[in-house]
Amino acid sequence: MNKIILLAAAMLFSSSTFAKTDHYLLLESSHVQHLKITTVGDDVNVSADVDFEPNNTEKGSHGCSADIAGKAKHVNENELVLKKQLEGEAKFCSLNIKLTPTGAVIEQSADCSYFTAGSCRFSSEGKELVKVKYIRE
Repeated sequence: MNKIILLAAAMLFSSSTFAKTDHYLLLESSHVQHLKITTVGDDVNVSADVDFEPNNTEKGSHGCSADIAGKAKHVNENELVLKKQLEGEAKFCSLNIKLTPTGAVIEQSADCSYFTAGSCRFSSEGKELVKVKYIRE
């Protein structure tokens, strides 16, 4: 019985050791972009969302919110690609995510506009989403 409990505790500890989640944010004008990258072993899951609420200088624009999530693949050590198919369509949204020590830059394919509406976009347009640093006491 003690061996089973010890084995279960060791498995729980070992699986949690290899889990890692990083968050990235970009606040630009009325756009808020969030990127979450979760790595468990060799599996990488990416979730990206964007919210836009027009301010006084952006009259005529409508607010929007969009998100996309799925399994990503490593292109190289510092680059990930997430491909998601629009349900019932032949269109794919592809996000190329380039990681830096301080953040991430997102580029989107043309078909990603089918996943978003209005002024929303997943692309950071060359700007870096800043990596959120956790302070532990």
